[in-house]
Parts: sequence; C-alpha cells; structure tokens
Amino acid sequence: MAETSFAKILTIKKCLLFQLCSKKMSRYFSYASLILRFITGTGFIVHGWAKLNRGTAGFEKMLLQLHVPFPHLMGNVVPYIELLGGIAILVGFFIKIVSIPLIATMLVAMFTIHIHYGFSSIKTTGLNADGPVFGPPGYEINLLYVAILLSFIITGAGKFSVDEIFIKRRNKLR
Repeated sequence: MAETSFAKILTIKKCLLFQLCSKKMSRYFSYASLILRFITGTGFIVHGWAKLNRGTAGFEKMLLQLHVPFPHLMGNVVPYIELLGGIAILVGFFIKIVSIPLIATMLVAMFTIHIHYGFSSIKTTGLNADGPVFGPPGYEINLLYVAILLSFIITGAGKFSVDEIFIKRRNKLR
C-alpha cells in the first residue's frame, strides 16, 4: 500500500514538473522552426548557387551520365528550385508548397547518386599529410532534409515567417 502511494506521489510530482517545464519552454518553441528554416534554407541556397555559379552544363552532364530523365531540363530547373526554394524556406514564404519540389529533388539525388555510397554522410577513406581524406557522401543528409521539409509541411513556417504575416493579415480582415 505504501509503495502504491509513493508511486502516485512520484507520478504527480513528475506531472507537475512537466507542466512547469513545458510552460517555461513553450515560449521558445517558435524559435525552433526559425533555426531549422535558417539552416535548411541556407543549405539549399548554397547548393543551388554552386550549380548556377559553375554553370548548369556540368550539372547537366552529370545528370546525363546518371541516366536521369530529361537531363537538360533538370540541369537548368533544379538549381533554381534549390536557390529560390532555399530563399523561400529561409524567410518562411509558402513553405508548405515550396517544400514539395525540394523534397522531390532530395529524393532524386538520394536514389540516383547517394544511395550507392551507403547511409553515412561522412566517409573517411584515408589519411594524408593534410589530414583525413573523405569519400563521397551517402544519403544521410538527403533524409535529414526530407525529414525537415516534411516537418515544415506538417507544422508550417512558424511564428517568425512571411507566412505568419499573411495569416495575421487574413485574420484581421475577417
């Protein structure tokens, strides 16, 4: 009987602690999507810009060698999807819609390129005088991007976003 009472008291204390912590932490929840949008958007911007900066011909050639359908079209479209999609993710603009083509690019990259190199994004293949030598990355990063983009589709852009500004304006008009 005493053990049961002790268990009940412990459960009540855990519940009260959880409520206290969740109330204090809830004010920081809105920053989580901002942080995720910053790093995800920046990642897509950097990858899209790199493809455009080097010229799309090299990217198109790689797509042709990998037998990706419509390599000329994809070689010219994907860098802009990444660049403009990254900017939209960064500022939180139509994030649920923008996430869909970005997920598609990640899945194509994963199944045509990265899947052949295993899961890990870091492959140490050797060591030389300059330090470790890394091999091609696996599909881990693709899965992380897909997971983050899916979470944006489910939860939205968050409090600090262009989408939130539109929502507030729409609610004021009602």
